[in-house]
Amino acid sequence: MGTLIAVTGFALVATMTPGGATALATASGANFGLRRSVPFIVGIALGLSLLGGAGALGLAALVLAIPSLELALRALGSGYLLWLAWRIGRSGSPQREAHVTAPVGVFGGMLLLWLNPKAWALAVGAAATFGEKASSPMALAVAFAIVFGVCAAISMTLWSATGLMLSRVLRTDRHWRWVNAALGLLLALSVLPMWVGR
Repeated sequence: MGTLIAVTGFALVATMTPGGATALATASGANFGLRRSVPFIVGIALGLSLLGGAGALGLAALVLAIPSLELALRALGSGYLLWLAWRIGRSGSPQREAHVTAPVGVFGGMLLLWLNPKAWALAVGAAATFGEKASSPMALAVAFAIVFGVCAAISMTLWSATGLMLSRVLRTDRHWRWVNAALGLLLALSVLPMWVGR
């Protein structure tokens, strides 16, 4: 029971801290509301759930042990995040651009997680930290899948709700442009830790 609490605390801290997914969740909540952000939230939760389970079974360690595969993941993930940042940063008021933009869906949320080397490193770190305390790798995989998925859903919902609250104070198209530009910049800056110090 103590290990489960520790894993849950680890997952909550990992999913709540600002990064690419949290910036995107905030932007989605601000621009599309909480209900339309649900597919993205589900995608992030499923992506992290699968990644946590795979990490416990050793897949994450294997991927990160192959430098060319890790580099490809990092490049693809960076490109995807920068494209999303550009898309968000260029938007104005959601009422004006409802016909042009749509929220990121389930697949996009999963892709964001699976192309993010930081998420792979998280899965490896969690497996290394808590692996010895599990009765079996399969039990650890199931526990990680459930805990990481639930924590990601909670975190992304809170960040999307924060974006929704922010949208209630934005009155002009200029305000929307400033906020979306700031959120796009934050999302673009979340790419830097993937490359700095390597």
